[in-house]
Amino acid sequence: MLLSRFLLLLSLLTAGSVAEPKQREDREPEAATGYQHKQAVSAQRYMISAANPHASETGRRILEAGGSAIDAAVAVQAMLTLVEPQSSGIGGGAFILYWDNEDERLYTFDGREKAPLDVDPDMFIQDGQPKPWRDAIVGGQAVGVPGAIGALDMAHKQFGRLPWNALFKDTINLASKGFEVSPRLAKLVAMDIHPGVKKFNSTYEYFYPDGQPVAAGSLLKNPKLAASLTQIAEQGAKGFYQGPLAKQIVATVQQASINPGRLSLKDMQAYEPVQREPLCALYRVYRICGMAPPSSGGVAIVQTLGMLERFNLADYPPNSLQALHLFTQASRLAFADREAYVADGDFTGLDMQPLLEKGYLQQRSRLIDAHQDMGKASAGQPYTQSSLVAGQAYDLSNTTHIAIVDGKGNAVSMTSSIEMAFGSGLMTGGFLLNNQMTDFSFVSEKDGKRVANRIEPGKRPRSSMAPAMVFDQQGALYLVVGSPGGSRIINYVIQTMIGVLDWELDIQQAINLPKITNRNDYTALEKGTPLASMADDFEARGHEVRVIDLNSGLHGILVKDGKLIGGADPRREGVALGL
Repeated sequence: MLLSRFLLLLSLLTAGSVAEPKQREDREPEAATGYQHKQAVSAQRYMISAANPHASETGRRILEAGGSAIDAAVAVQAMLTLVEPQSSGIGGGAFILYWDNEDERLYTFDGREKAPLDVDPDMFIQDGQPKPWRDAIVGGQAVGVPGAIGALDMAHKQFGRLPWNALFKDTINLASKGFEVSPRLAKLVAMDIHPGVKKFNSTYEYFYPDGQPVAAGSLLKNPKLAASLTQIAEQGAKGFYQGPLAKQIVATVQQASINPGRLSLKDMQAYEPVQREPLCALYRVYRICGMAPPSSGGVAIVQTLGMLERFNLADYPPNSLQALHLFTQASRLAFADREAYVADGDFTGLDMQPLLEKGYLQQRSRLIDAHQDMGKASAGQPYTQSSLVAGQAYDLSNTTHIAIVDGKGNAVSMTSSIEMAFGSGLMTGGFLLNNQMTDFSFVSEKDGKRVANRIEPGKRPRSSMAPAMVFDQQGALYLVVGSPGGSRIINYVIQTMIGVLDWELDIQQAINLPKITNRNDYTALEKGTPLASMADDFEARGHEVRVIDLNSGLHGILVKDGKLIGGADPRREGVALGL
């Protein structure tokens, strides 16, 4: 009965828009570009789900050649740098979960960007006030030391099976010959959503050949990226962090015509990814695992699910009012703790375990009113002593997620990002540079207390990226999932997990669910879906409601009954491929 009701709801979603009462404006840094109906893909040997058909196909070829999940991740990220440049790339950072199926052990690799050593804690303060985000994201000041290549190189040295240089061939060839511009990329360029893209010559000339935005289906070549990737393929991570390419990145940042930055060659050469312990906890019979800080995703996922555990969500139909109300309330509480306590643990020194203790989460869960919105939630007090407070940061949404299971059962869940769509607007070596420095709090102190996520030299900014894996009662891999979407990522991933774990949907059905988010602010309902018609019901419970585009980009793989079931978000252009 529950599944049939869900399928009816899904048919309404894919048939077209429904009534959208009380639709309100909301500025989102990434625009919706359409909805494409997709079905789950089933395979026996291997599976990959990524954000662009070219990327999924190059990953599939690597897996077919006997490559590991990590080999495929390297190749896919290289390809996404070319064909989905607005969302991620070698000019950004990444978090990687790797499941070693033979040893039954989970590893995580932190490739988050780092602040240059010569940063100023008030660099985003202007005339005594935080800069407007549209001003702050543009130019060199916003660029952190990129970490994606460093993390991929570290993971490949441990778990790669194919030669490093073989993993870049597809992208180098396609960049040289040219690729067909996708409808999504063309729409995002034409929408002119980034205030800096037209202000930097190299970026403008690439995305606006002959002064016009690139057209869908047109051939776009990127010989500069081909040259950069050739250098990285031949020299490994050193080819990125040392030598001519590193100097080129530094010069681009320091000589930016808008907001020149302080990134130095020393910063590039000193960058090191970090292998961290995964953050895991039980939810019902499942073991949920994610990234530790500076990712806030792992903590928030475990907290939200932990607070929901006393409610039997399986008793409610998928996306019912009652289930979603409970979800928003648990999310409020988790986001309140996130703002106060979660940042780069190498600087805060805070152990996340007190935030994850069952007793603490049960205490927080008792604050949830089953029928009334609680309003703005306050952070809990899990620490006997803490001088940290919440700050002000902007988590923007242009990111990508890759889910892979290889022929030996090893898996990757990797989320990577350049932050805002088109990053800082700066382009060098054929790729865009990130604006991750704006993920720090713009203010460093409040009421005489330090902000956890304040800017400090060499610090990694807090991230909402939430690559995740779920394991069953026997400890076997069950689910690989993640999403782009800025701070909404956390809600997208949790809602998908609930769909699979509580409502027993397949991964594609769970990804398709109409989206709802609450980041301890307002309850957002996805425009053009059946949820939009529930605005009055939520408002009757005291929610402030906004009906808006919610641009998730979920990719996932469910491992069930000896099969690999892949899903890709219909809101974007990704595909799942397997054999």
